[in-house]
Amino acid sequence: MKISAVTDKRTEEQWMRLPWSIYAKDPNWIPHLVQDVSKVFDPSRNKLLKEGSAQRWILTDAAGTVIGRIAAFINPKTAYTEKQPTGGMGFFECINDRKAADLLLDTARDWLKAKGMEAMDGPINLGDRNMFWGLLIKNYTDAPIYGTNYNPAYYKDLLEGYGFQVWFNQLFFKRSALVPVQPIFHRKFKQLENDADIRMHDARGRSVEQIAEDFRTVYNDAWVDHENHKAMDEATSLKLVKAMKPVMDPRLIIFIRYKERPIAMYISLPELNEIFRYVDGNLNWWGKLKFLWYRKRGVVKTMTGIVFGVAKEFQGKGIEGALIVYAEKFIVDKKLYKDTVLTWVGDFNPRMVKVCENLGAENYRTLATFRYLFDRSKPFERHPVIEKK
Repeated sequence: MKISAVTDKRTEEQWMRLPWSIYAKDPNWIPHLVQDVSKVFDPSRNKLLKEGSAQRWILTDAAGTVIGRIAAFINPKTAYTEKQPTGGMGFFECINDRKAADLLLDTARDWLKAKGMEAMDGPINLGDRNMFWGLLIKNYTDAPIYGTNYNPAYYKDLLEGYGFQVWFNQLFFKRSALVPVQPIFHRKFKQLENDADIRMHDARGRSVEQIAEDFRTVYNDAWVDHENHKAMDEATSLKLVKAMKPVMDPRLIIFIRYKERPIAMYISLPELNEIFRYVDGNLNWWGKLKFLWYRKRGVVKTMTGIVFGVAKEFQGKGIEGALIVYAEKFIVDKKLYKDTVLTWVGDFNPRMVKVCENLGAENYRTLATFRYLFDRSKPFERHPVIEKK
């Protein structure tokens, strides 16, 4: 076996196309868009590469066939926020062969170690946790939702056999949009509806700038006690909302305001993979035509939660349920969508896990973020639990 760095168009294409070989016989697999993946490694489109760094490799067998790939990267915003400098590995794909997997993982480890890192997390992304993050460890039969990783079951054995341990689990919750939420949430919704200081609304009629500012306000108020939380600035929130705009349905973007300050949000998108399954991972001009065709045909029946948050001082007061009831009244009752997938919740956040369970949602899929300490004598610690304050 031979491992080679991605250094030119040919090796980049080999690295990009390997998944089509790994998943050739898997009917549930939906490829990531090559445009989305390419963006991660493009310094002109990924600002983290201005101070951070990334490298990709392919693994070939004796016949020259590509049998594995991996990427390693250092995120300048997070690398030095842990007890030890920590880099990342991601986009791992490999045949079911331990020696092949070990060679890929050794290469990523050695590259990170040479740059001063003492641990690596994976599979993760050089970017936000909502894309390309985690290893699938539960439910290999449902099709993946847009941006989430999907992999064969044997990947877990390959990583754990190497020495990776679960840093935290990513719990995906799903509930039928046709099943009403419990009466207690309807009562709370009614109370809030009659409160002169409370206003609930969707994003229809609001500008991108207004949505971005509401999003930023709730985000900063809701995640204030999360580990390593950094306040989101205006430019970042505007960039995120602009990226969603081509595919967003404003009816799926819900806010609750208290005295006109946004205090809660439930932002969903039409489940794009229900369309992207028809474009074969490439949103070129032909892929865009297919996208528009299938979108017009109304093939999307699932809405996927991107962000679900409540300002800290209002958490645990029924606001979470009111968001779901609003969606039920103004989305579900009109039969716009059949199912809803809530944004993933880390098992380190028992408060939000309980909210999802109380809403009657099922933990239908689990991914895991693994960590590997380079000094094997050091004790491993899981992600700290967010305690209610």
